[in-house]
Amino acid sequence: MRSGTMPVIELIPAREAKPKPPADRLGFGRHFTDHMFVMDYEEGRGWHSPRIVPYQPIALDPSAMVLHYAQTVFEGLKAFRSADGRIRLFRPEMNIKRLNRSCVRLSIPPVDEQLALEAIRKLVETDSGWVPGEAGTSLYIRPFIIATEPHVGVAPSSTYLFLIIMSPVGAYYAEGLKPVSIMVETRDVRAVPGGVGDAKTGGNYAASLRAQQEAKKYGSSQVLWLDGVHRRYVEEVGSMNVFFKVDGTVVTPELGGSILDGITRNSVLRLLQQWGVKAEERRISIDEIEEAHRDGRLEEAFGTGTAAVISPIGELVLGGRKLAVNGGEIGPLASKLYETLTGIQYGRIEDPFGWMMDVLQ
Repeated sequence: MRSGTMPVIELIPAREAKPKPPADRLGFGRHFTDHMFVMDYEEGRGWHSPRIVPYQPIALDPSAMVLHYAQTVFEGLKAFRSADGRIRLFRPEMNIKRLNRSCVRLSIPPVDEQLALEAIRKLVETDSGWVPGEAGTSLYIRPFIIATEPHVGVAPSSTYLFLIIMSPVGAYYAEGLKPVSIMVETRDVRAVPGGVGDAKTGGNYAASLRAQQEAKKYGSSQVLWLDGVHRRYVEEVGSMNVFFKVDGTVVTPELGGSILDGITRNSVLRLLQQWGVKAEERRISIDEIEEAHRDGRLEEAFGTGTAAVISPIGELVLGGRKLAVNGGEIGPLASKLYETLTGIQYGRIEDPFGWMMDVLQ
């Protein structure tokens, strides 16, 4: 399917609209809109039959290859309703590019990027009434691809489904914009260079669950992963990239094949550059962070991601010891980044980078 020959996306409307939950009970990823996007792939025919249909279960053969060999990729982005009623997407083209990079790593046929963007735009337009307007709320959009060939055999599937579902959401963390506790994981590893750590695929998240359960014992919301070779270099937090401010310089782990290339991460680096804040992408050892904390040079720490946007880190739990960051309070840089990014997303402030894409004006 090539650019310039983009097919028409068929719309099959739902017969009845589902009741919408109140804004104070949205949570995250619990409620889903009236419609979803579906497109099929068959070897020799390519991607075809793009359509928007009522949200419904999908039928899979018990031998569908995704169930046995985890050949699947996904993305996450948001639609925002501004005060003047506009509905806009935040950098959706980057999500589709990353989806296709994940497809290449998982031997899944890439999708046409223009078609995927149009599918997102049209699906949001179709279910525009589901985009909440209350402060801090948004419409979370989940594109994903699964291998569907009925075959128990280790090989790329010959058939796939590309789907997009959507969910109105509130804050990702129940704590809201409050510093969270992060446990440094020293037993399990998330990924290694040459693996699938830089792809957004389900297996990465399944592998993180044991450590996340362990983190809860310490009252921690997430896990900070170390590299899989030396077990000492910081990589990322379970659902976020991570940043540290040490001696006035912001440092974040460099992309090296085992870290997800986060869109919010990229946006933060762009903002820091615009503000003249010194920032470095490099290897950071947990020993360096511990030493900076001991010497009083660790000024701030925060995570970045689509779901939480900016998540201040109030403490690191390392070997059972709790290392408070900035007295457990939100740092000024994390606060400024959050206010700027959400201001751009909700249309409260100017978008100097052209990051927002209008769905409805």
